[in-house]
Amino acid sequence: MSDAVDPKQDRISRRQVDKFAERRAQLAASALRTLSQLGYARTSLREIAQNSEFSHGVLHYYFRDKVDLITFCVAQYKAECVKRYDQIVTTALTGPELRAGFAEAMTVTLREDAAMHRLWYDLRNQSMFEDSFRSDVREIDESLERMIWRIVTRYAELTGSAPAVSARLAYALFDGMFQHALFGHLAGVEAATGELGDRVGHVLDRVVHHAAT
Repeated sequence: MSDAVDPKQDRISRRQVDKFAERRAQLAASALRTLSQLGYARTSLREIAQNSEFSHGVLHYYFRDKVDLITFCVAQYKAECVKRYDQIVTTALTGPELRAGFAEAMTVTLREDAAMHRLWYDLRNQSMFEDSFRSDVREIDESLERMIWRIVTRYAELTGSAPAVSARLAYALFDGMFQHALFGHLAGVEAATGELGDRVGHVLDRVVHHAAT
């Protein structure tokens, strides 16, 4: 008997997989609005369904449970964030250009996507108590650490210097700084966004060893 796969059947299978993935992405985009407003603990699949055009049954068909949906949503959003920062790394031609672009991107995302970042920190905190999505959170966290390291190493390259800290420490510095600014922004501190932009450039200058002149 032949084990050859029917090309037509294979195309149909791939198309079905693509449609399923596309539908999950659509549902996640819709769910993000509710999730970012209410947070992890206060949100259920039923609550999400009530605040979207999709039924509770449809959500259950595409996602096993709330954990599956939330981790998918956050991972999808963070993947888009990584692309935006990687674009800065790719297009910056000088150290000052990268420094300014990075600081601007951090302040813009703080101002425009605060609710989404709040959801991410909520999920990361919850992972310390619930191991059901700990591995997903760790995977997202590691992708963000690699993103920050690409920025640091590219900045070092453009300025003729070398990283002065490890990838893990660099991420901890920028992540902690951003989280602190987020707290201030959500509390109504008007200066939080502007201060973040200044601090990003300041810290970036100090996580590299500048060559002696």
